[in-house]
Amino acid sequence: MAVQPEQFAGYEELCRKIEAGTAAGRYIVAIDGRCGAGKSTLAQQLARDLGGRVVCADDFFLRPEQRTPERLAEPGGNLDRERMKSEVIDRLSADALSYTPFDCGVMDFGSPVELPPARLTIVEGAYSLHPYFGEYYDLAVFVTADLETRLARIGARPGHNNVEMFRKRWIPMEERYLSACEVEARSNLVIDTTK
Repeated sequence: MAVQPEQFAGYEELCRKIEAGTAAGRYIVAIDGRCGAGKSTLAQQLARDLGGRVVCADDFFLRPEQRTPERLAEPGGNLDRERMKSEVIDRLSADALSYTPFDCGVMDFGSPVELPPARLTIVEGAYSLHPYFGEYYDLAVFVTADLETRLARIGARPGHNNVEMFRKRWIPMEERYLSACEVEARSNLVIDTTK
């Protein structure tokens, strides 16, 4: 049920664009979009094919004490933007990159993630194109699919059997962010992975 690389229309063109960018030096791709659309799959495939490193925005969700009604009411408010900016975005020009992910499964920090130097860095996940970060990227990609396809993919994920939680809570929060921050309109490329 997961999105397959061949479902990414324009993948070869995207690779050529990134290869041209990395030939000139460091290149940063931000991949944002709707949950279940294939952001993580696209990022991992690009990293495998082009030799890049991947930063996952999912590693920066809020800790329990940060989850106030005021914060969660903000578009994109359930991401620890401040920590992601200081630990990753502000340091993307460094050769090596390390950060400490927050694990929502255990509600605590995990082991540090160490990313080796690479010409290509991919920052992927919902809220990766939040205006708070500024235009830190060379290329912005928006990944989408219809709701039915996305819910089926979410339901097929290991450990993600609560599709209703996504439907009632996470998807509305995400849609509010996408609309308020005009994420799709600000992206250089839109990829629709609907079957």
